[in-house]
Amino acid sequence: MPEKKSDMRSFVLRIDSKTMDQIEVWAAEEFRSVNGQLQWIIADSLKKYGRLPDKKE
Repeated sequence: MPEKKSDMRSFVLRIDSKTMDQIEVWAAEEFRSVNGQLQWIIADSLKKYGRLPDKKE
């Protein structure tokens, strides 16, 4: 996840209701906002698949 607020970008995400319901439940269980949960899911997936850029960049 980006470290600086100035590094943040926003976009529109369309997601079906059933998936969103499950993300909301999961976020609540992890004491995160839905936005925070989605950021965590994306960052975790990028890490898992070796897609994170080097820290040097």
